[in-house]
Amino acid sequence: MKDTNRVTIAFIAGKIINNYNSSSVYDYTRAHHVCFSGKINSDRVNIYNYEKGCHFAGNGNNSKYSIYNYGDGHHISLSIHGNKFSGYDYGTSTHFWGNVRNKSITVYDYEQSSYYDYVV
Repeated sequence: MKDTNRVTIAFIAGKIINNYNSSSVYDYTRAHHVCFSGKINSDRVNIYNYEKGCHFAGNGNNSKYSIYNYGDGHHISLSIHGNKFSGYDYGTSTHFWGNVRNKSITVYDYEQSSYYDYVV
């Protein structure tokens, strides 16, 4: 999964799970903030990633979302399970999972076989 897609999923999952009032997330691996605008609620994701320069939008139902990545032209599925999440990136054909604890978000990317940490 591309760095910019991974940080976007971390931001979306964090907003859905903890309803953060933040427009950015800090990526520890790349040591910088990534800014977003738009709205995320229980049935709709419509955000703009300023680093990637594109929209991510889709529908959901409080636990399952189908999000279209307009920058790369593919979908990303996202499922929420309490404070955990999982999904599939159709662009790289790989799974991911993670969890949200307070303001910290961790994503495990199966393509990279690595953990990535973020904070809101």
